[in-house]
Amino acid sequence: MITVIITAYKEERTVGKAIQAFLNQDYPEEIEILVACPDKETKAVIDQYTKKHKNVKYVKDPGKGKPIALNICFKKAKGEKLILTDGDVYVSNNSIKELMKQLNKENIGAVTSRPRSVNPRTTMLGYFSHLLTDIGAHHTRLKYVKKNQFIVCSGYLFAMKKLFTEIPEDALSDDAVMSYMIANKGYKIGYAPKAQVYVKFPTHLKDWIKQKRRSAGGYNQIETYFPKHKRMRSFWEEIKEGWYKPFTYPENFQEYTWTVYLYFIRLYLWFLIYKDINIKKKDFNEIWVRIESTK
Repeated sequence: MITVIITAYKEERTVGKAIQAFLNQDYPEEIEILVACPDKETKAVIDQYTKKHKNVKYVKDPGKGKPIALNICFKKAKGEKLILTDGDVYVSNNSIKELMKQLNKENIGAVTSRPRSVNPRTTMLGYFSHLLTDIGAHHTRLKYVKKNQFIVCSGYLFAMKKLFTEIPEDALSDDAVMSYMIANKGYKIGYAPKAQVYVKFPTHLKDWIKQKRRSAGGYNQIETYFPKHKRMRSFWEEIKEGWYKPFTYPENFQEYTWTVYLYFIRLYLWFLIYKDINIKKKDFNEIWVRIESTK
């Protein structure tokens, strides 16, 4: 059996599409879909699906953070293979098939998908979202997998074998934490670029900085849990791995100027992250904020 885990919070407008995308999958193995949320508005939408589909089940989330919701779902999951995703994204119809092609291999502990932006490329933040998912995520993962190197799963959509039932409750980047936990058990992480997950990224610069501050800052926390592992995302890794790569992406002068601007924003972002972690020493609740414009 495969267990799909969808975590959501105040995503009543999008969670139905997230659930339906998995109901549309054509895969021979039995699938259960666990959907966790703490709010009544999202639950009302989930209830519509639990009434019509026996394999869709609501999981009560106490509202104390995504890691805690995941831990509850891990313990309830009947499947030995898990697919994790969010209530504000939706997946391609071939996602389970493509993820399982890799996950069914003996040495593979997890398989990550390819995020695709649904934002228009004609705006600055929309352009940023396409550049960072295509160059920053997709090309980097292809390169690392080709070299048989460790990659981190995308929290938007990934599959894993049920190798543990609990993660740290204060994990800022739960996808990265689980990736390192899987690697520590001797498994490799695969990449299934044909398993695509469609994501709405922030449409306001303030939200964009909040989101990146939250996710990239979470990678700094990895050092606490896994001090011996090389981090895939850090200020120095960005410099070393591809400071020039974004300039291969623009298709016109406007996009070129946006790319230049992105460098200054990323520099400011890493300064904020350093301040959050090392100076102000912010905790989980202060850094993990909701990004409204992605809903």
